[in-house]
Amino acid sequence: MPTILGQNQYGKAENRVVRITRDGDTHHIKDLNVSVALSGDMDDVHYSGSNANVLPTDTTKNTVFAFAKEHGIESAEQFGIHLARYFVSSQEPIEVARIRIEEYAWERIATSDGNSKFIGADEVKHSFVRKGQETRTTQITFDGEKWEVISGLKDLTVMNSTNSEFWGYVKDRYTTLKEAYDRILATDVSARWRYNWTDDEQRMPNWEKSYEQARKHMLQAFAETYSLSLQQTLYQMGSRIINSRSEIDEIRFSLPNNHHFLVDLEPFGLKNDNEVYFAADRPYGLIEATVLRDGVEPKIPVDLTNL
Repeated sequence: MPTILGQNQYGKAENRVVRITRDGDTHHIKDLNVSVALSGDMDDVHYSGSNANVLPTDTTKNTVFAFAKEHGIESAEQFGIHLARYFVSSQEPIEVARIRIEEYAWERIATSDGNSKFIGADEVKHSFVRKGQETRTTQITFDGEKWEVISGLKDLTVMNSTNSEFWGYVKDRYTTLKEAYDRILATDVSARWRYNWTDDEQRMPNWEKSYEQARKHMLQAFAETYSLSLQQTLYQMGSRIINSRSEIDEIRFSLPNNHHFLVDLEPFGLKNDNEVYFAADRPYGLIEATVLRDGVEPKIPVDLTNL
């Protein structure tokens, strides 16, 4: 045989599941996009077409929806752990399950007292508006013994309108950029962090609290760092999270530098005193790096596009 089979996996991608929890008149929403990938003893289906070891992808889809009912969705991480454990433990040919989840946040709509009374309720607790901020992410991988949980977020847009500079850089004959001693610093944060929880003997993190705290420390570091470069800000964001959250050992950032250029208003007889900018969406600088707890080996992929 001139060829052999390499790494392979299969599953159902992007299962959109919305779980409503009704606590009397107060409702809670979890909105997830769940992708399942399974691997193991799958040589025969590739070589001969035998499906004897194949759990249909339609079954994996049904499992996602059934588990949303049976187990609820406490957090994206906990839901992914339930799924991964089930697929590996219930199907002998399946050796590794990888569950990727994106979570879309909703917030409750505040209504006026008058409107609440008009519709016959003291307070409306079942209406929501989709948050237009980041998407929460997690990837759970289980091989029957060890867990790997990599969580994070993407598309979190942040800006500092001052306290940012950029000067003292290398200049050659192609350099036209002027040094800046007061500039806008803006980026769309994509971050993935790895938990040091790896087996069932360890105490499991509080996934919801951990996400909220990691996000909080990330934003505080962005706001509180007087930045001489986006790289410096990135490192401060990662360091703040690792120093504040003992359950996180590694974090990988991908930060586009969303450039804002001062508009030349002199032709109109106007002075632009750092007030009017042109926001350029491309090209953009792309700053990427991993921040690690001392003594920890990196495991998060350098390229986040496949994570």
